[in-house]
Amino acid sequence: MVLNFSDSTELLATAEKAELYNKLVAQLIKDFGLANIYIDLSLEILPNELKSVLKEKIYRLIMERFSEYLNLLYIVDVPEKAFKEIAVTDVVEVADQVTFLVLKRELQKVWLKAKYS
Repeated sequence: MVLNFSDSTELLATAEKAELYNKLVAQLIKDFGLANIYIDLSLEILPNELKSVLKEKIYRLIMERFSEYLNLLYIVDVPEKAFKEIAVTDVVEVADQVTFLVLKRELQKVWLKAKYS
C-alpha cells in the first residue's frame, strides 16, 4: 500500500478499502488518551465526521491549549520535517494540514502493525 495521499479524504478512503479504518480510529482514540486529551470518537464514526471532529479538536488545541497540542504531536509522532513544511496562512488552514499529518502518521502505524504482526 502506498502511503502518499493528496488529502485526508483520499487517505480515509484508502483506509476503508484496506479494511484499516476501524483500527485507525482506535489508534486515534488511544493516542489522544495517552496525551490526556478527550476526543469524542466511536468506532462507528463516518470518515467525513472523523475528519471534521479531528480538525475541530486540533483547532481548539492550537487556540486554547498549545502545550497539549505539542504533546499530542509528540505522542502521535508526527515527523518534525513534515510539521515544519506547513504553510502558515491562518489557524483553520493549519488545523486542516495538521489533521492530515496526524491521520497520515496514524494510518502508517496501523498499516505497519497489520503488515508485520
